[in-house]
Amino acid sequence: MQSKLRMRVATVSGVVLLAGAVGAGAAVADASPAPAVQHSVTASAWQDGATQGGRPTQQQIAALFDHWNAALATGNPEKVADLYATDAVLLPTLSPQIRTTRAEIVDYFAHLLPSHPQAVITQEIITVLDRNDAINTGLYTFTLTQNGVQQQVPARYTFVYRRTNGEWLIVNHHSSVVPEASTP
Repeated sequence: MQSKLRMRVATVSGVVLLAGAVGAGAAVADASPAPAVQHSVTASAWQDGATQGGRPTQQQIAALFDHWNAALATGNPEKVADLYATDAVLLPTLSPQIRTTRAEIVDYFAHLLPSHPQAVITQEIITVLDRNDAINTGLYTFTLTQNGVQQQVPARYTFVYRRTNGEWLIVNHHSSVVPEASTP
């Protein structure tokens, strides 16, 4: 079966807004469409030619998340930590401790990876700051398996990336559980 991509593009005051959904055909008869992903990419006039001058495109920045998610799937905390800069700060979802060293980042993922975490972005906002700095922030849902039981954890995230020696690394990563809705 073929995948379908639906996308809407709007520009408001120099901001390009993309909203889309990807529905992939599946081998099951009762396949429901994939959840809608809302995309918003902040752009300025210099980003119109995003690949000029070595500036990343929004797709390149979005792919960095996919690379991180694939590293989670390896089950190897060292591979995940390799994606973080030496001076990175990690404010993780499931720990109150701020992680500021490679050893602390490895430790966090060593405890998280046995639950086989995988994240699916439901809303993202990508901001390309310049040719070497970008931010991907939004909402994702983690699927974790603990004691043989899968659970879904809706969370907010921010990844700040810096390109150093041609390699994109995470310099700041904040993830927190989405608070329950409250009545104002």
